[in-house]
Amino acid sequence: MFDKLVHTDHNLGATLLRLALGIVMFPHGAQKVLGCFGGYGFSGTMNSFTEQMHIPTIFAFLAICAEFLGSLGLISGFLTRVAAFGIFCVMLVGALMVHVPNGFFMNWSGAQKGEGFEYHILAIGIAVVLMLRGGGAWSVDEAIAKRRMPGV
Repeated sequence: MFDKLVHTDHNLGATLLRLALGIVMFPHGAQKVLGCFGGYGFSGTMNSFTEQMHIPTIFAFLAICAEFLGSLGLISGFLTRVAAFGIFCVMLVGALMVHVPNGFFMNWSGAQKGEGFEYHILAIGIAVVLMLRGGGAWSVDEAIAKRRMPGV
């Protein structure tokens, strides 16, 4: 089972997608965990998720972990499929719970009440590719797979 989880090929496309999604998601996770980039940190985010949005504590915790640890996992290529699945779930739930009512488009001009869900579709699409392909070239997964399955 673990071998299937880390199996990947030396695919540069998967590498670029993995790094792009990881780099884009990292600041969002760092806002929620560390309070960087104008975020509220772990306590503030947990309070917002549980008290204001009424998300059960376990799901709020998992969402925060998925964004922060998932982004680090994608950047390093460690457990890429797990990291991508976590980000997939966060993006899907976020789009459905918060962003669908605001329409498709991002709020570039500030003319609408909130952000649309176009960004979420991109993140979901990238996450699905990574769940199917794995971390690609120069990933920790690739190094683990090579050690566990010589000749692959």
